[in-house]
Amino acid sequence: MTTSSATLRRIADNRSCRSNRRLLVITALLALVGAIFALTLMLGQSFTPPGEIIRMLSGDSLPATVFTVGQLRLPRAVLSVLAGLSFGLAGAAFQTMLRNPLASPDIIGISSAASAAAVFAIVVLSLTGPVVSIFAVTAGLGVAMMVYGLSFKNGVAGTRLILVGIGVSAMLESFIAYILSQAPAWNLQEAMRWLTGSVNGAQLGQALPLLVALIVFGGLLLGRARDLEALRLGDDMAAALGVRVATTRVLVMIAAVGMIASATAVTGPIAFVAFLSGPIAARITANSGSSLIPSALVGALLVLAGDYAGQFLLPSRYPVGVLTGALGAPYLIFLIMRVNRIGGS
Repeated sequence: MTTSSATLRRIADNRSCRSNRRLLVITALLALVGAIFALTLMLGQSFTPPGEIIRMLSGDSLPATVFTVGQLRLPRAVLSVLAGLSFGLAGAAFQTMLRNPLASPDIIGISSAASAAAVFAIVVLSLTGPVVSIFAVTAGLGVAMMVYGLSFKNGVAGTRLILVGIGVSAMLESFIAYILSQAPAWNLQEAMRWLTGSVNGAQLGQALPLLVALIVFGGLLLGRARDLEALRLGDDMAAALGVRVATTRVLVMIAAVGMIASATAVTGPIAFVAFLSGPIAARITANSGSSLIPSALVGALLVLAGDYAGQFLLPSRYPVGVLTGALGAPYLIFLIMRVNRIGGS
């Protein structure tokens, strides 16, 4: 009995320690996101005192601050946070559900589908604004269902879905290249700006639909967090624990694709944020509990810090997608080499 009690006490202490670490990491990430958000509002090509920002947000008429902060800095910061939360949360959901760090929307074709639809709408149909976003969201959902259907055979194996997604993504990238090669100059510039992944020209009006998508789809994902964690153990074990595996997979996929497509429709495909957020969050939390919330905060941090660095910390100005792509590509190569070395799938 004494040995058993000691063992139970150690297990309880270990769980408490892991839970405390996860809470500490989430708190630290929130503080970092808040600090960088405040920095982006205060510091750019000129410095705006915090007092003036607070007065402007309270409704005081300060023309210079309203323009610099209210029209330029605030929309960029808000969209960066919302897009980062969406990419990070959705990417972690895919990676958890399929038990594979390569199972990211960047890899399996969802981002490419939204991009292809947006480029087609801009270049061929000469559309702009919210209609382009509708095209991107619809295509993202449609291609996700197609990839899921093509990879379904007595269930969905993560490796099979990834391989099908890579093939679909390659075809879509070829389609994008063909459309761009035929594009007139006045549409080519807009399409290329969108494809790079950027919050340039951000407007607060774009934040509302993205916020609604984050609340609806993000709430659905967080509500399925326990079921997702059970899927880490395999479909059979998850079913034995009472999880409706097929239903959970479909709901998680719809919610994650909805978030990715909604964010991509606003900012373009900001490369590798969905891919990087989950592994970073898992590493700093030591895999203690669900990684959904930490991954979302890591995504927000990556986009917010990447956009600020691209604007002010480098010799030239770069869209945020260029910086996140520069971070993500080496990690993808490392991950593929590591998986190949250990013989994983």
